[in-house]
Amino acid sequence: MSSTQTETANPAARPVDFKLEIAVIPVSDVDRAKRFYGGLGWRLDAEFSRDDGFRIFQFTPPGSPASVIFGKGVTSAAPGSAQGLYLVVSDIEAARADLAARGVEVEVFHDAGGVFHQAGRTGRLSGPDPERRSYCSFASFSDPDGNGWLLQEITARLPGRVQGDTTFASSADLAATLRRAAAAHGEHEKRNGGQHDANWPDWYAEFIVSEQAGKPLPS
Repeated sequence: MSSTQTETANPAARPVDFKLEIAVIPVSDVDRAKRFYGGLGWRLDAEFSRDDGFRIFQFTPPGSPASVIFGKGVTSAAPGSAQGLYLVVSDIEAARADLAARGVEVEVFHDAGGVFHQAGRTGRLSGPDPERRSYCSFASFSDPDGNGWLLQEITARLPGRVQGDTTFASSADLAATLRRAAAAHGEHEKRNGGQHDANWPDWYAEFIVSEQAGKPLPS
């Protein structure tokens, strides 16, 4: 077995992490794109220009470990050709409301079959997934050039998708997780005669860690 095959079969053997840092977005009007992404509330990390006309901007979505760049002389791709750029959110309705308040047209939808990759066969249905299952609710919007963004609501990761300790991208992400834990714990107390659970911190901790790791949630 080759070294490459060994490392693929055993990711823990890799000597370094490979972290996605930047996605390039092709735009036709740099200043218009700057206004749009700044208007979304994304953080402007860097702005560079040269005398030969080269310009570049880097923006980071709230809570995201990865950023986007665009500019003049950055890419030969046709403006608007970037499609299916994914943003993961913990609450699709809250994300839609935030974007709409910023003047962005947003479509919220789910797949009739419950699995997005079957959308071509079953079609999109308006609104979030009725059961609000993780991975099943989406929203879409475009920038002024037509570059397409897709939001996906993920509240519990599939098994094996999370490595290491439990982490949160932002305080808003943590707050959303605590709200889900509180709602689930309320149902837990009802099932146990409505008595106050003095060990609720332990229950919350088990819920949050299990949810992120894609493991069965406490009952």
